[in-house]
Amino acid sequence: MSSISAEPTPEAPVPAALSAVIEGRPAVPVWVNEIGGMTFRIGGDGSVGIAEEYVKWVPTRYAAWIADEAARLAWAGRWLRVPEVLDHDADEDGAWLRTRALPGWSAVDPRWRDEPRTAVVAVAEGLRALHDTLPVEDCPFTWSTADRAARAAAVGADPAALGPEPPTDRIVVCHGDPCTPNTLIGADRRWYGHVDLGALGVADRWADIAVATMALGWNHGPGWEQLFHEAYGVPFDPERTAWYRALWDLDDDGV
Repeated sequence: MSSISAEPTPEAPVPAALSAVIEGRPAVPVWVNEIGGMTFRIGGDGSVGIAEEYVKWVPTRYAAWIADEAARLAWAGRWLRVPEVLDHDADEDGAWLRTRALPGWSAVDPRWRDEPRTAVVAVAEGLRALHDTLPVEDCPFTWSTADRAARAAAVGADPAALGPEPPTDRIVVCHGDPCTPNTLIGADRRWYGHVDLGALGVADRWADIAVATMALGWNHGPGWEQLFHEAYGVPFDPERTAWYRALWDLDDDGV
């Protein structure tokens, strides 16, 4: 799934297929990515913590992502705080996923602009909790390097450029898109839950860690890796970090 996303303009149009889903409630666009996918905050007064639901919409080409995420949310929700799937569907224009809103704020919310340490620690502790909690032996999903490299190769990327894969550290159920916005922080300033689990699956934990620290730089500026590693509880590993970041870039190019 694409790693490039941003806040949409307030005038971002609501796809026609979502009219019946929204049912006249306030719909505030909160996120858009480079493939045209959008997320809307639904109900209440449109505020975080007051909204009733969220609806994610993607163009038809990416409809499989919606089914993939719905299945992963249903599975992970047995052990972890993730959005509850209310329903999902597709039509000729795209596909959508409707979930119940979780309380809390994204780790990139303006609320944390003056508290970047709070966001960094929450991302690290939340990722460690995910890795420690979700049971590998029961997970039906994979995020293996072989699958990701094959997907990239299928659209012309060159996995050989990555070089040898580092030795396995610890196999866990990875988030799959551990970028900063996907950790929710509660009113107590601790991590609360996780969103956007469409790529969740079994892999070495460095596939998540390397990307999580890279994304902190995008969202909160440079210099946060040491704090992240301290809060997560694992020393920095330059070889694994570099290799899994390169795989992320290759796999993203293959989307």
